[in-house]
Formats: sequence, C-alpha cells, structure tokens
Amino acid sequence: MSRIVRGLDLSLTGAGIAGAGWAQTLGSKGKRTDTYAMRRTRLHRLAGRIVEAVAPCDLAVVEGPSYGSKGAGTWDRAGLWWLVVDRLAALDIPVAVVTPTARAKYATGNGRAGKQAVVAAVGPRYGVALRDDNQADAYALLAMGHDWLDEPLAPVPVKNRQALARVEWPLLLPPPAVQLGIEGDDRPYPDTVTAASQRARRKPRPSAEQPTACPGQVDALALVAEVNAA
Repeated sequence: MSRIVRGLDLSLTGAGIAGAGWAQTLGSKGKRTDTYAMRRTRLHRLAGRIVEAVAPCDLAVVEGPSYGSKGAGTWDRAGLWWLVVDRLAALDIPVAVVTPTARAKYATGNGRAGKQAVVAAVGPRYGVALRDDNQADAYALLAMGHDWLDEPLAPVPVKNRQALARVEWPLLLPPPAVQLGIEGDDRPYPDTVTAASQRARRKPRPSAEQPTACPGQVDALALVAEVNAA
C-alpha cells in the first residue's frame, strides 16, 4: 500500500507543498518595519497553515537550510523552518531533510542546477502542473521520499538517484528494500542502519560491581581490601 508523503520547500512568501499528483503554494506578507511581536505572530500563523496542509502523513521531506543565503529575511526563514519541523515532530511525523544541492541533483542530475531547470525537469517527468519553482522544488522532494520508500512516482536516472544517499532520512521509518549504501558502505540502507544499531547494543559497559582504576590512579577499593586483610 502506498504511503502518504509530502514535500516541503519552506519560504515566508511562497512555501511549496506537494503530494502525489498535486502541488500548492502558501505564503504571507510582511514588512521590514514589522515589530518582533508582529514577526512572531506571522511565523506562527504561517507554520500552522503549512502543517495543517501537510498532516497527517507518513513522511515529510523538507528542504534543508541554504547556509549561503543572505538578507534581512534569513533569520525569519530559519525561525519558520524550525517551527514547522518542530510541529511535525510533535505530531510524530517522520521528517527527512534534503540539502538544496541534493534536491537539484535528483531532479536534473546536476546539483548546481537553477530553479528553472528543476521546473523544466519535474513537470514533464511526473505529468503534474506546476505554477512556480517553489512547487517544483516541493514535488522533487516528494518524489525523493517515494523513491526512498521503494514507491517511485516515475523512473529516474541512476545518476539522479545518487542524491538519495546524501539525505538525512529518519530512522523511525526505514525503507523496505531501497538499495542504497551510506558512507561508502555497499550494503542496502536498512541493513546499514540495522548493523549500526546492533553495534550500539553490543557496546560493552563497565560493570558497577567491578570498578577498575585508570592508569596513574589509586585503586581505593584495593586499598580498603588490604587494610581489612591486615
């Protein structure tokens, strides 16, 4: 059974939201002269609208921050990003975070591709009408989530799919059989995660009943034992 995935390209004035077969844009208007109280209200209201449009779902694929961005709105965009991600987490919705370059590479095969190149690639591939680049980005993110879940919306070149290995996927929702290694590992992604969790469980822990002294330290318990023996 196909799972419900949502793609999110977060923005203050035009946040792209996508589901299988559709996409929409949500935004709000602000002024440079807005007070901090007004900006806070704007961010909370917009975050609420976005989460309402997304939930409920099985996976939300969100574009990560663009750390090279500059400008007066950068701080507020970061606030919106965290408000949305936090609210999704509070609803127990697994969140995947995709870098802008990984999203571009999956859509076009080129991690440095511009917005219009993504629009030109995504619309025809999935047969969906897209009104702006925000919706195109969101749809690319949506497609990445379905592909990771082994439920691809359309065939994608192998070169493009390499971008899936560069995504921070949620461990709460491992894919059924996607053949992707991480960090140079040739094993499928689920096997790699399972192996890592098993290693963590096997990690030895010092026993509370048999403490040992580190090099250069005095073993206080041993001294007590000698005194008692004497």
